[in-house]
Amino acid sequence: MKLLAVFAHPDDESMGLGGALAKYTAEGVETYLVCATRGERGWWDSEGPNPGLEGVGKIRTKELENAGKILGLKEIHFLNYIDGDLDQANPQEAIGKIVTHLRRIKPDVVVTFAHDGAYGHPDHIAISQFATAALVCAADGNYQDAENLPPHRVSKLYYFVDTEAIASLYEKYLGPIEFPVDDQVRGESPWKDWMITTRVDVSAHSKTAWEACLCHKSQLPSLAPLLNLPVEEVQKLLAMQGTFYRAMSSVNGGRKVETDLFEGLAMSLRIL
Repeated sequence: MKLLAVFAHPDDESMGLGGALAKYTAEGVETYLVCATRGERGWWDSEGPNPGLEGVGKIRTKELENAGKILGLKEIHFLNYIDGDLDQANPQEAIGKIVTHLRRIKPDVVVTFAHDGAYGHPDHIAISQFATAALVCAADGNYQDAENLPPHRVSKLYYFVDTEAIASLYEKYLGPIEFPVDDQVRGESPWKDWMITTRVDVSAHSKTAWEACLCHKSQLPSLAPLLNLPVEEVQKLLAMQGTFYRAMSSVNGGRKVETDLFEGLAMSLRIL
């Protein structure tokens, strides 16, 4: 079994999906990450002089590599777009890059951001759209990628989403997540419980997820209130993060809430 996460920035994988990645790695699933940018604009004034886009990118690349080792990621690949500019990328080019990774890795399951980008972040929305489109193209025998690889059909696509419960806790500890985009203020729109199709128990791996989060040292100022909490309290928060929306599945459906991203796959693979 193979799981591919497709995210926008270094730290998305740990702060959003760390528990799930650690869980599936521990269970023998091959876990991979495609990261669209190197987080070049993620610098906090408290860290001292900004080393510039290239300098920040190098720092955050190393942080991601360290986090990936803790989570057990088999491979990490960058699309090499600039943080903050992803929604300006050429769609055909970005989709084509992801298609190549899909066809080479051949994942059974793909996880990315939902259509709302968690809290309206343009990079998150863009990678969700690019990744979703890439799944369609990767399965099309008439679509030619840069390496001319054979088509691959992903069995399941999931959007990582926050429930109202976890969004409430984040707001309690970190304050509201809001920022201006163009002439509007964007913020988190948590998903209601009935919208959640999949709940994965990641509680046994929340400690590993937090250790991975701590690898992203340059981003810790944004999590300052969490750093002052008892570790056990932070782990309880991270244990709530195994919630997903099943955007596409070729092996199951219905309103029964899943407990596994690979539900329905083991039987279908045996039949094949």
